[in-house]
Amino acid sequence: MPSEEIQIKLALLAAPEDGRNGATVYGYGEGVERVLLRAGTNELICLGDDPDEEGLNVSCYHKDLQPFMERGWELRKEGKNFNEIFEIREEEVKSGKLKMPDNGATLFVFTADQDDINFITGEVTNGHFRYVVYIPYATVESTGLPLKPEAPGMPWIMDPGTHRAHIMITPPNPGKEQ
Repeated sequence: MPSEEIQIKLALLAAPEDGRNGATVYGYGEGVERVLLRAGTNELICLGDDPDEEGLNVSCYHKDLQPFMERGWELRKEGKNFNEIFEIREEEVKSGKLKMPDNGATLFVFTADQDDINFITGEVTNGHFRYVVYIPYATVESTGLPLKPEAPGMPWIMDPGTHRAHIMITPPNPGKEQ
């Protein structure tokens, strides 16, 4: 398990540079339990890398996505699978029990292979970004986006017409062969 300092350093790699200093950061503590590592002062929340997973996968998102994220954490803890979580949150958003952002919200994801990370220093080589812009209930028709990318890095819409509709943008990774 990396130190809290290294967990924070790695989690912040996902955040836009101008928001890193004020971002809230969650990481992992004893027993691989998600814990608050640092309270923030801006609209960004960053999640540290899960120590039980191979490689690096950290993310940062707008605070308006926190209820959606926390509900997913709760349902996973209850042993629900992806499809069950999707259906429960869809129902809860439609009923008004679970709030999604009104104007969209961005999730920034930064990943790297296990061999490209030093968990002692927090240094990463060949990291790769992916961007997700949640726009609940958006469709192909309302956005003009295709259902799959037609060129490297092209935006596309995933889960259209649902609470989890989002624009996916995955730039090519110049550090790895495509």
